[in-house]
Amino acid sequence: MQDTLTNLRIQDGAAPAPTGPLTLEDLYRQHRMRLVRLALLLVDEPATAEDVVQEAFTGLYRNWKNLRDAQAAVGYLRTAVVNGSRSVLRRRKTARDYTPPHVANARSAESLAMLTAEHQAVVRALSQLPPRQREVLVLRYYGDLSEAEIAEATGISKGTVKSTASRALDALQKIMAGN
Repeated sequence: MQDTLTNLRIQDGAAPAPTGPLTLEDLYRQHRMRLVRLALLLVDEPATAEDVVQEAFTGLYRNWKNLRDAQAAVGYLRTAVVNGSRSVLRRRKTARDYTPPHVANARSAESLAMLTAEHQAVVRALSQLPPRQREVLVLRYYGDLSEAEIAEATGISKGTVKSTASRALDALQKIMAGN
């Protein structure tokens, strides 16, 4: 199962490293698609994922002059995407409490054809996990982040990351065994 999650990672065709000081444009070119895919796994709607990432870059732009370490900008963006995704899911839940639940946007035939049956099952199972468990698994196996980086991005302790990942993997196995 862990291999399947690891294989969900999509390699970026990252642009060559800039030779001068890091600019916001460089960050956008190098990390935008990776952040969009991260947000997409968390919110499960392409347009919403794009919005979340755009908001993260807008926030970074507003504070660019106050940024002391340009290398920390990637961590800031990742954290902003995770937090923005949480906000979207929270608003979605609140909206569902007041209106009838709607059918989640179905994936396009093209995107489904690109995924193997096993990957499709993992993506469906991930969407059934509680948000924090889904965040930890996506950051760990899709984002290939260390426990410390996940703790920083999600605002939880390293120990909580470990226990959440363990519980999430157990829950994911149970969900997939039931399918």
